[in-house]
Order: sequence, then C-alpha cells, then structure tokens
Amino acid sequence: MEKKLFSGKIALVTGATSGIGRATAIAFAREGATVVLAGRREHLGREIQEEIEKKGGQAFYVKTDVRRVEDLDNLFTSILKNYGRLDFAFNNAGVSLPHVPTTAKTTMEEWDLVMETNLRGIWLCMKHEIPIMLEQGGGVIVNTSSILGFTGEYGLSHYCASKHGILGLTKTAALEYCRKNIRINAVCPGPILTEMLEGAVPYVPNMMDMMKKGTAVKRVGMPEEVAGAVIWLCTDEAAFVIGQEIVVDGGYTI
Repeated sequence: MEKKLFSGKIALVTGATSGIGRATAIAFAREGATVVLAGRREHLGREIQEEIEKKGGQAFYVKTDVRRVEDLDNLFTSILKNYGRLDFAFNNAGVSLPHVPTTAKTTMEEWDLVMETNLRGIWLCMKHEIPIMLEQGGGVIVNTSSILGFTGEYGLSHYCASKHGILGLTKTAALEYCRKNIRINAVCPGPILTEMLEGAVPYVPNMMDMMKKGTAVKRVGMPEEVAGAVIWLCTDEAAFVIGQEIVVDGGYTI
C-alpha cells in the first residue's frame, strides 16, 4: 500500500466549510491526515466531515467562530483531548464585504468585522497553536493572506489592511519560532472561484470577466490550486521555506 504524506498527523483547518478551506481539508485527508474542521456553519461542517469519512478519511468538526475566545478555547481543548497534538494548522477563516465602501465611508462595524475575523482571528489561533507545537517539538502553520496583502484596492481598505497585517504577523512569528522547529508561512490567493468572490458579483457585475482578463492565464483559479500550495508548505520538501508569502494568482500580479 502506498504510504501517504501525512499518515498519523493531525491537521487543523479554520474556515473549513467552503472554498479554499474545504478544498484544503479534503486534500489533507487524502494525504492521510486526521483533519479538524473549524467553521461557523455547522451543517456544512458536518457535510464535509461526512464526505471525508465516506472516502475513508478521518475528520472531526468543531463549530467555531474565530472572533470568539471561548470558541477557540473549546476548539483547542477538543484537539488536545482527542489527539494530544497538532502537526499542521491552516488558519484560513476570513470574511470580506460584498459592497465596497471607501475608507472614509467604512463604518466601525464593517471595519471591526473584517479585522477581528481576518487578522485578530489568526493571531488568536496562533496563540493556541504555537504553545502546542513548542511542547511537542515542532509543527507547521500556514496563514491565508491575499494578493491584496501587498497591494491596495478601491473600497477594500478594511480587507487590505487585514491581509497586510497577516503578512506582518506571519513574518514576525516565523522569525520568532523557526529555530524551535515551527515553520510559519502564508499563501496569497488571487482571483479564486469561491463563495466570497461570487458574492461580490451582484455588486460588480463584470467582476468575473475583469478577474479573468487580469490573470496571465485568462481564467480564475480553483480552491484546489491553493490547497496544493498549502499541502506543499506542510511537507518536508518545504523545510527551507520560512516566513514567505506564496502567491497563487495565475499571474495576476505580474
């Protein structure tokens, strides 16, 4: 029998109920990892758990809103109680807003929702993940940023600020813990066909065509293409990759 990459390993995926998170959870399971699925929408989390199990994989869903400290306490308590370790963490939970308020018109509620989910949520997850990995002697963390983590975009000041912040957090933590055998990197997706991208179409009807034309390959990407980058970052083949942003954008930024 062919040995799988991550047999016996435990992988956490936040934002696992759709899009990039869902695709990555399935990819981890396909490579033999037991996958902890964290997300707000319980019916979708249960569906993905069932899908993975039907294919012979192992998964465990925990309803989690990364903005809520008590939810994260429960998530990581459950991981330690059930498995006693955490080898890989893909901090992917994130939100955007379908409309595009300019900076001065962004409300406090809009700003807080995006920042607390995208940036604070990843920081809170890492505050749990890093001590676990230190105790067990190492691990890998991958955070989801965006190509908007190093550019700006009209009407997305909150989203861009959160994604820029994720890169700063990733690089700093990578420096702090790389000599403790914890590797921390980020993926930066470009236009990927997800629920988030499709949700903006009613507000910007020609968005999909704009996204396609903006890439070098003239198409939007699929969640599985980002999942492939995450999986690679978790392998020993990426052992010398530390604190980097891996761009997956079909040539959009070139």
